[in-house]
Amino acid sequence: MSDGRLFNVLFLCTGNSARSIMGECILNRLGLDRFKAYSAGSHPKGQVHPEALKLLTGLHYDVSGLRSKSWEEFAKPGAPALDFVFTVCDDAAQETCPVWPGQPMTAHWGIPDPAAVTGTPSEVALAFADAYRMLNNRISIFTALPFRSLDRLALQKKLDAIGQVGGAGSPASAA
Repeated sequence: MSDGRLFNVLFLCTGNSARSIMGECILNRLGLDRFKAYSAGSHPKGQVHPEALKLLTGLHYDVSGLRSKSWEEFAKPGAPALDFVFTVCDDAAQETCPVWPGQPMTAHWGIPDPAAVTGTPSEVALAFADAYRMLNNRISIFTALPFRSLDRLALQKKLDAIGQVGGAGSPASAA
């Protein structure tokens, strides 16, 4: 599937304030010159969650250009042509996950919403750290896929399998 070009990846969730933002940051770091990641939401909150910014800043991510935005920005003329769209909203929480029409390969990588967690500051921070860890595990597996040797159907099966990797899942199980 790979011809050496840059793949555009969109991470979608409902509010685009935490999970999809973290996915964008992680892939832009891990994907280096192979992937360009974006994020958006079906009902964007309008700002990045402060705890997501705190976590990402603490992990030395550049957060200066991050913003909460609608997925409609990626359906307009002039928007990047997308190769992959991953929804990261959590079905277990009965969230409405956006559906992306068109030709990009899609997969659902549900992650519990850390922005919905209430409790002590430590409990909230732990929820964000857990979401980050799950996303980092899945994105690490994704970036290690042998794109050149996979046809579209085999790649789709791998993408779906990555969405089943738990927080402590072994990267080897989906690769």
